[in-house]
Amino acid sequence: MKSNCKIALVTGANRGIGFAIAKGLLQKGHTVIATSRSEVTGKAAVHKLSAFGNVVYCQLDVNDPKNIQDCYHFLESTYGKLDILVNNAGINYDTWQTVEDADLIEVRETLETNFLAPWQLTQNLLPLLKRATSASVVNVSSGAGSLSSQTGGTPGYSLSKLALNGLTLQLANRLQPYNILVNSVCPGWVRTAMGGDSATKSPEEGADTIVWVALFENGDPTGKFFRNREEIPF
Repeated sequence: MKSNCKIALVTGANRGIGFAIAKGLLQKGHTVIATSRSEVTGKAAVHKLSAFGNVVYCQLDVNDPKNIQDCYHFLESTYGKLDILVNNAGINYDTWQTVEDADLIEVRETLETNFLAPWQLTQNLLPLLKRATSASVVNVSSGAGSLSSQTGGTPGYSLSKLALNGLTLQLANRLQPYNILVNSVCPGWVRTAMGGDSATKSPEEGADTIVWVALFENGDPTGKFFRNREEIPF
């Protein structure tokens, strides 16, 4: 393994933006642990990603504490550290709901996956991130999670991403003494299962800023929100 090779874990790497993030990091020469909830689709994705570099599959349901612990033990025993964590896995762009009529059971499920799961995963992997010389955590967010976007639509998704942005700020402030940078990125409107075929960006274009921020090191920004490689307001 090259001395400048980073160890990166990407959640939801079996398709869409997650697959493109993993591909981008591999093309930069880094080792990627690609995770997904479905082992079948995850292993199929890793087979394709292996053409771009050193990729390893780890089954991970981000809502399952046992899965997270198993993933931690695999990383600890195999690499002893983690340089990059990309919290990409997300669900439910609920365009059919408004804040007035939202199904709160559905909203809770969205908050569990889009907000609490990244929080839980980051907490559990912190010992490994602290062992890196300079670590980077990227929370894949959305413009729908900015304060100015809270207009009453897509309530589950928007509020989950607003909370995720708040988590970014809290973690960035708390972890700065450990040389762990934490940032949010909005990939834009991307042609994925969630974004649809009419979206303006390819998965690779959506992943570009995420990969760029993932490779931040000591002295680079932390506690910021980015889109198209530019800082945007929370």
